[in-house]
Amino acid sequence: MTPSPRRTAVARALRARLCQLLTAMALLAGLTACAGSDDRHVTVMVPWTGQDEFGAFYSVVKDFRHDTGIQVDVQVTRALTQQLDAAVRADAPPDLAVLPSPAAITRYAQGSADDLQPLDERTVDTGAYLEPFRGLAQVDGATYAVPVKIDVKSLVWYDTETTATPRTRSTDALHAFAKEGGLGWCLGLASGPTSGWPGADWIADIVLADAGTEVYARWAAGRLPWTSAEIVRAWTRWRDLVGAATLENASDAGFAEATQSMAAAKPGCRLAHGARSALATGLQKAPRFDFVAPAAHAPLEVSGDFIGMFTDDNPAARAFVHYLSGARAQQTWVDAAGSAAFSARTHGIVYRNAVQRRIAALLDPASGHPLCFGAADMMSPDTAAAFYRAVLDDAEDGGDVAKLMDRLQKVQTGLGANQVPQGDICSGPG
Repeated sequence: MTPSPRRTAVARALRARLCQLLTAMALLAGLTACAGSDDRHVTVMVPWTGQDEFGAFYSVVKDFRHDTGIQVDVQVTRALTQQLDAAVRADAPPDLAVLPSPAAITRYAQGSADDLQPLDERTVDTGAYLEPFRGLAQVDGATYAVPVKIDVKSLVWYDTETTATPRTRSTDALHAFAKEGGLGWCLGLASGPTSGWPGADWIADIVLADAGTEVYARWAAGRLPWTSAEIVRAWTRWRDLVGAATLENASDAGFAEATQSMAAAKPGCRLAHGARSALATGLQKAPRFDFVAPAAHAPLEVSGDFIGMFTDDNPAARAFVHYLSGARAQQTWVDAAGSAAFSARTHGIVYRNAVQRRIAALLDPASGHPLCFGAADMMSPDTAAAFYRAVLDDAEDGGDVAKLMDRLQKVQTGLGANQVPQGDICSGPG
């Protein structure tokens, strides 16, 4: 008797799960032979404190623990960079840590021999990932991290029940659309030690849209001055688009907190710019909130969180990285995060929410959109921090954009040669 399609699908799923489990166990067993059999726990440092992000990650942790018996000790911190730096300096790093940017991967990989460890082909299949995420996780030809969560930043969100669909996604069209409709922007800049990033992302998106991928990549890598006409113009256009009144109130509110006003249908903001994962929870989940993306074939600003390994003698840590990089764990993460998580894997992931599927389709090389990593995430930590600070200063005090750019250029020049990622910041389709 021919098995039903449903039974065949179930059998395939069970075989795939068993195969992945056996692979992880074989990897663990092989590495344990070299390192001792008592390595049965992993420490991992993560920045996710929200219920959705942390809950999604912990769903993966629970599945891994159930399948392997390995204990995963999760260290949660909002100041991940500072805490990880301190742990590395004290020679007491976690086995694994989230690296929030390609610049962080490069910095740790080029540190001392005790810093970030390379991942071999038994641990991660680098060919399974989209560019630019795959290339930006490599340094000197070796892979040092795995992209575990990605997102698209070049989106404009609106409430379909209160706001008409924006006609196009160009900066000029959005300015006219907001002005004609009397629509304010939801903007919050507060985010602990990285306060200012929402504005930095938005300015970078305007540089990308207006000046193109080549100019954007040169600027992000420190090869185009902050004082150049393209960067000054993009910053000025951002200020004009958002408006002085919105900027004055943005410094003390977090990004999700600001977008909550739109989720609650309160007056004051009707449009929001940014990644779905950063929006208020209510806005992420309610079906009435939709987005517009840049026009076909226009470049998209993207982001990603990576996992890197800081110890070289724990086979359980390698097994967990191997598990995290697999399709099953990535599917669990995507499902548990509702509609706010996306995978860098090129295949094997199913998106069950309509809005989520549309965003995932933008990431597909077949969409024709070049993907460009967020500019601040490509800069040295000190340059990125100065960028965020300048956004806050502009919001709080206004002033001369040219003077702000001159200040940023002096910071960058004073740092000398930046440690910038070696991979291409932008990757075209195909």
